[in-house]
Amino acid sequence: MRNKVIIITGASSGIGLACAREFAQRGAKLVLAARSAEKLAEIQDELKAAGSEVISVKTDVSVEADCIKLVDEAINEFGQIDVLVNNAGISMRAIFESVDLTVLKQLMDVNFWGTVYCTKYALPHLLQQKGSVVGVSSIAGYVGLPGRTGYSSSKFAMHGFLEALRIENLKKGLHVLIAAPGFTASNVRKAALTADGSNQGETPRKEEKMMSAEEVAMHMANAIQKRKRTLILTFVEGKVTVFLKKFFPKLLDKLAYNHMAKEPDSPFK
Repeated sequence: MRNKVIIITGASSGIGLACAREFAQRGAKLVLAARSAEKLAEIQDELKAAGSEVISVKTDVSVEADCIKLVDEAINEFGQIDVLVNNAGISMRAIFESVDLTVLKQLMDVNFWGTVYCTKYALPHLLQQKGSVVGVSSIAGYVGLPGRTGYSSSKFAMHGFLEALRIENLKKGLHVLIAAPGFTASNVRKAALTADGSNQGETPRKEEKMMSAEEVAMHMANAIQKRKRTLILTFVEGKVTVFLKKFFPKLLDKLAYNHMAKEPDSPFK
């Protein structure tokens, strides 16, 4: 990754922040994007102090103009883009019967359209470098998770978009990686939207038992360097779930329901 120019969206916390630190250690030049300019400035100062070349761009990926600006600033500063990590995302926790549809729209705007916008404007530069497009997805992109209709929908859409993009550019040297972490210790669940669009606050899951964001970032860096097609992390919640989806879908439906029903205050009984 030395001297590769990497854009990371959602870089102010969680997996995005862990990726910024991991990629910086491997010698990458970084363009960090998130909605919080203050948090980005702190991270930029931290990485610069450690000797990395890094800029930050306040970006709301659901806004097309922001994504154009992000790509323009990356090119103005570094002259190329080698990797785009579409990491920005939000989650939800509410059953479809009671959820306000604006919640689903918000998830699609950030998780799906944010990926589309950033990829659209970075693509000419990525093709020039025979670079990589990364979509940080989820097991929810392989399996429809109850209580996460909007989240699963957005991740399924991301998968379809990135798979089609990979095939369209099969002879142009573009690398496309779909990364699906399992449940990861991150603030994404604390910021998850409830039925009325408010933040969930405290996560119902035990974060200490989850894979760390730093471990996810390490696996992602290795997968980018090896130009892998997919990265499915965690054994039971990741690899086994995808296996069951393919060969025992009816059984997986019951297991997914029962698993989510164990959460505190679960709407499933």
